[in-house]
Amino acid sequence: MPSVSLRRSVRAIVLDEDDCILLCRFAIPKLAGTVLWATPGGGIDPGETPLAALRRELLEEVGLVVRSDPPHVWHQEVVAPGHAEGYDGVINDYFLVRTVNFSPRGTLTDDQLAAEHISSMRWWHPNEVDAYVGPDRFSPRDLATPLTALITSGVPTGPVRLGL
Repeated sequence: MPSVSLRRSVRAIVLDEDDCILLCRFAIPKLAGTVLWATPGGGIDPGETPLAALRRELLEEVGLVVRSDPPHVWHQEVVAPGHAEGYDGVINDYFLVRTVNFSPRGTLTDDQLAAEHISSMRWWHPNEVDAYVGPDRFSPRDLATPLTALITSGVPTGPVRLGL
C-alpha cells in the first residue's frame, strides 16, 4: 500500500473576551468558487516546531504576537484528494489563543494574503457560526460543535479529534 503525503499545519483558535472567534475567508479557485471560513494558520516549515510555526503564521496573517505556549486543543487529519494542493491531505493541530478583540492586520501584504487565498477576516460569535445558512463552509465543517464545547468546558485534557 503506498504511503500518503499529508501537509502538517498549525491553526489558532483565536478567541476574544466575548468568546468570538477570528476566522479567515479563503476563496479557493481550484474548487470553483468554494469559500471557506477557517482559523488563521498554515504549514509548518522544515525544521520549524509547531509553536514556532503558529507564532509566525499569526504574526504574518493577523498581526498577533503570541509569547506564551498556548494549549493544543484539537487535532484533525483529513485524507482527501485536492484538500491540500500537492498533498494527499492535511494534519491540522489547533491551539487556543485568548486575546482582546483587535483589528487583524498582519505583516503580509494584500497581494501576499491573496496568494494564500485569504480575502478577508472577521470575528464571529459562536451563535453566528451555529446559525449560519449561507453558501460558505467552515473548517472544520461542524465548527460550532467543538467551539461551543471548548468555550463551555474549557481546555480538554488532550487534543479533541475532529472530522472534516
